[in-house]
Amino acid sequence: MRTALHARVRKIHERGLILGWEYRQRGHAKGTWFRLRRALVDAEQVWSVSAEEADRLITEGHCPLGIGLELEPPKRLFVVTAERSRHLQGRRLRVSLNAELLAATDLALVSFATPPEG
Repeated sequence: MRTALHARVRKIHERGLILGWEYRQRGHAKGTWFRLRRALVDAEQVWSVSAEEADRLITEGHCPLGIGLELEPPKRLFVVTAERSRHLQGRRLRVSLNAELLAATDLALVSFATPPEG
């Protein structure tokens, strides 16, 4: 009985160490995927846009998310309003970490939490 209890305590301690390490990695390389998934969770739609459209978004004042620049090759990810997304020139993608999304270099994310303009 005592041996089983010690083994159980050891496993709980090991899980705590692993969770602590994973939490600390959120700000480092391992955290890149966490932050990318977090950006996609907040997105209602994802659009693959051309470089010209991405440049237009920058001139309109949209700043690319830092997470895209951490990827290789770097990507420009923009968060736009639902109203602005109606005027995007691009192709709508499925909101998930898939090959099509990872192959795109410029993405516009339409957030669920974007307040209406006006």
